[in-house]
Amino acid sequence: MSVATVKHLDPTQVELEIEIASDELDKARDRAFRELVRNVRIPGFRPGKAPRKIFEAQYGSSQIEERALNAVVPQVYSRAIQENDLDPLDQPQMELLPEEEGQPLRVRATVSVRPHIELHDYTGLELYATPVAISDADVQRAIEDLRTNAATLMPVDRPVQVGDVPTLDYAGTIDGEPFEGGSAEGQPTTIAEDRFIPGFAAGIIGMSPGETKDVEARFPDDYANATLAGRSAVFRVTVLENKIVERPELDDEFAKRFGDPDATVASLRDLMRNQLEARARTRERRELVQQLLVRLLADHELAVPAVLVDRESESIRAEERSYIERAGLSWPDYLERQGKSDDVILAEAREEAERRVKTSLLLEAIAKAENITATSADIEAEVRQLSDRHHQPREAILEMLRSNFNALVDGIVRTKTLDFLIEKAHVSPEPGAADAAHGSAQAAEAAGPAEATPTLPA
Repeated sequence: MSVATVKHLDPTQVELEIEIASDELDKARDRAFRELVRNVRIPGFRPGKAPRKIFEAQYGSSQIEERALNAVVPQVYSRAIQENDLDPLDQPQMELLPEEEGQPLRVRATVSVRPHIELHDYTGLELYATPVAISDADVQRAIEDLRTNAATLMPVDRPVQVGDVPTLDYAGTIDGEPFEGGSAEGQPTTIAEDRFIPGFAAGIIGMSPGETKDVEARFPDDYANATLAGRSAVFRVTVLENKIVERPELDDEFAKRFGDPDATVASLRDLMRNQLEARARTRERRELVQQLLVRLLADHELAVPAVLVDRESESIRAEERSYIERAGLSWPDYLERQGKSDDVILAEAREEAERRVKTSLLLEAIAKAENITATSADIEAEVRQLSDRHHQPREAILEMLRSNFNALVDGIVRTKTLDFLIEKAHVSPEPGAADAAHGSAQAAEAAGPAEATPTLPA
């Protein structure tokens, strides 16, 4: 049996010095010889029957020694990890130590490990939630949004009014010079003053199809683009055509558009109320989780393994790159526009990566302390949800999860742990929350997709 001594280099890294018992190494050498001798031909002996001395005389002992160590070192390392209750986070750096006369062979392994976390009070935390009351008016607004999203545009031969959708050509200048994002051709534009910089929409109201005129507008002082903030611009605007929004009637036929052939206006109202309430509950839970994590991280000091932060930083950068490329911009072009290098983006991700790693480690420690696990029923339920969401059979989902099954399990455990912590918390309304409830309901109401907006920055 091998003997290991453990030296903690820091809270997240250990050094193990492991002795390899001579009898264990001898057995590994015997196995290595038997494997090697089967694949060589030695005159006078059948394959696999040559004595070890004859084999070593012809081929040397280095092959036997190398194969034996490759077999036995991982075994003694794994045993040392288990015996010392260590949780390694990556592959160890191995070093074979010089042999000393009369002493067993030793190997040194340096590896990052999951830090010990001393948990403090994590149940009974004081959290605040804003109660959300879904009113009839909230439901009606959601239904009106559905009607707007289902609307059609009908041409009209009259001057532009608020709410119309004229098609515009426009070219903006500042001090007679064009500026980036200030021009467009054939741009359908919903006329609402709050969608654009002050003066732009107001200047278009009253224009007729075929009319061209100069519209003056001014960028706000706090405009996001500092080169334009506070400056006045002149736009040469041509109204090519004008259209009005015609929304469908709110009747039972309209209600049937949303999946149920037997739907009525009353059942559509019930559906929208249920959706608004579900969204409100989701938002409330998200806010509680954010409060909870802030409290937990503030109350617990823990060392963060650099290897995990490095991995998470890489993941955050990959997320950002994927988002940029989905938006149609290449990563090199994005970096050039930002004036940053790939390494700078990676360095900027580290703070968020540390927060994510701390959160994960803390929730894992709580889950372990509370014996929170992902049961087979939990996993099956998650697979069914994924199957329904992606309209794929269960078997296809399982195949897709084959290489990422641990992430699925970790996600289930994390969700159950957060549910446990919220259930054990003391949740009360924030002061003044009752007055804000109705406004919160409006914020939670269903919102349709945004309409196309002109390239002019709003």
